[in-house]
Amino acid sequence: MMSTTNTQKIHEGRNVKRFREMLGIKQDALAANLGDDWNQQKISLLEQKETIDDSVLQQVAAALKIPAEAIQNFDEEQAVNIISNTFNDQANGYNYYPTFNFNPVEKMIELYERMLQQQKEMIEKLEKLIEK
Repeated sequence: MMSTTNTQKIHEGRNVKRFREMLGIKQDALAANLGDDWNQQKISLLEQKETIDDSVLQQVAAALKIPAEAIQNFDEEQAVNIISNTFNDQANGYNYYPTFNFNPVEKMIELYERMLQQQKEMIEKLEKLIEK
């Protein structure tokens, strides 16, 4: 019998979708990065799965250039609560900065910076193509 605990219900497929969208990558582009046996529909189905097979998760994480742990550990509800609590505490005159082993805010900034770098590189490539 399976036990259903509410301790950590992380939807890995939804997280793949969130990170993919944050990085500005379309489903068909991700599919192309993953290889010939992938297509847009398969990515769509993957993003609906609550748990993703480890080997597939590793491939997807590599294609998105993010750690697989980010997909496995990102809990939007928890992140929103932490951000909300931080703002509420500061409004009351407290400076509360929660500490954890996996700092989602730092990881998000890291991802955002990586995304900007990729975008910059893409623009440079396009400019070189236009010059030719």
